[in-house]
Amino acid sequence: MEWYEALALLLGSIVALMAVGMPVALAFLAANIIGAWVFMGGERGVSALLNNGLGSLTKFALVPIPLFLLMGEIFFHTGLGARMFNAIDRLLGKLPGRLSYVTVLGGTGFSTLSGSSMGSTALLGSLMVPEMTARGYKKHMSIGPILGTGGLAIIIPPSALAVLLATLAQIDVGALLIAGIVPGLILAGFYIAMIWAQCRFDPGAAPAYEVTPMSGRDKLWLILRDVVPMIGVMVLTVAGMIGGVFTPSEAAAFGALGVLILAAAFRCLTWEAAKKSVTGALKVTLMAYLIVFGSATFSQLLAFSGASRGLIGWATGFDLEPIAMLLVMFGVLLVLGMFMEQISMMLLTVPIFFPLATQLGFDPIWFGLIMLLALEISFTTPPFGLLLFVMKGVSPPDTSMRDIYTAAFPFIGCSLLLVALLIAFPQLALWLPGR
Repeated sequence: MEWYEALALLLGSIVALMAVGMPVALAFLAANIIGAWVFMGGERGVSALLNNGLGSLTKFALVPIPLFLLMGEIFFHTGLGARMFNAIDRLLGKLPGRLSYVTVLGGTGFSTLSGSSMGSTALLGSLMVPEMTARGYKKHMSIGPILGTGGLAIIIPPSALAVLLATLAQIDVGALLIAGIVPGLILAGFYIAMIWAQCRFDPGAAPAYEVTPMSGRDKLWLILRDVVPMIGVMVLTVAGMIGGVFTPSEAAAFGALGVLILAAAFRCLTWEAAKKSVTGALKVTLMAYLIVFGSATFSQLLAFSGASRGLIGWATGFDLEPIAMLLVMFGVLLVLGMFMEQISMMLLTVPIFFPLATQLGFDPIWFGLIMLLALEISFTTPPFGLLLFVMKGVSPPDTSMRDIYTAAFPFIGCSLLLVALLIAFPQLALWLPGR
């Protein structure tokens, strides 16, 4: 069988099973079994493939995923996240557009820990949009920052999605997490500048309103009580990885323990909150592990059938510069994001894109960061980006899709500008990991 026939069989089986309503992870598992039967000698091949797939789940690199997710779930269900949101809101005082800034700053913290752009968008949309609407904010000032927080959340550590991508691509988890720090800060700067410019040129977009004044002493106490402890756990977690004190797995354990201690110290660690936190983290972890299993076996089948080698040879046979091929892969991710969730997209593309990127001479950490940004941008790209429809579901009834598209474009532009900077200056991502 030719490589393109093998690729068509594998991908066609997945698409067909997804079309009849089978969950993506199970569709990949079923397609892998079909492929193993065809390419690896029937029942014996299926048994060997499943054994190899189970081996992929024993990697120590997977440990940070449940711990980072547990960290985020505790942060949310115990109310620690709400305390930080409220503190930032009060500290900003009468700053024009302050609720937009609160959304970016506080939302990024929650989204990073939760590892779910769809979940964080739904939460922030239902929490912040009604409040901003009641304060007279125009729709692009309330909706845009919420859609933009995903771009920050996916690259600023700790990011469960980055850990999963690194595991699937078999690259250094710690290096990918650390590589996102400088680009993440740059993107945050772009977002803040965007909000400032929108308020500057249209002061009525985010009208000021009276707030209870606070003394300097009260502000200091609020920072020390409700901001520093929460941010401190994240900073220490990341600093420990950068300094070589923690491995990514140890850093995740330290972060989860830190948030747990904070919740107990603030007397908000109830049995109900603990149960919801563990249940939420367990559900996403099981899905992530099933994804890893499916991806590992899919990669083996692509290699065993010759599809990987043939596809790479075909793609590199074009007279295209490596950057042109990068833009093609970026475009594929943008299109897939209109129809698929991020983890599903990774499952489909990582086994194909990373070997191709290596062949083209791209640094795998740098390419992983570009891919993470592409995954997030695709989620908010009109007309069919999935986050746009999530936002529509939690926005006021008079919000049109056109309003949501208009709000998304400036923040998509910020993310694309960051991608352009990373392509022009790769050391923005590679300097801190020392590559």
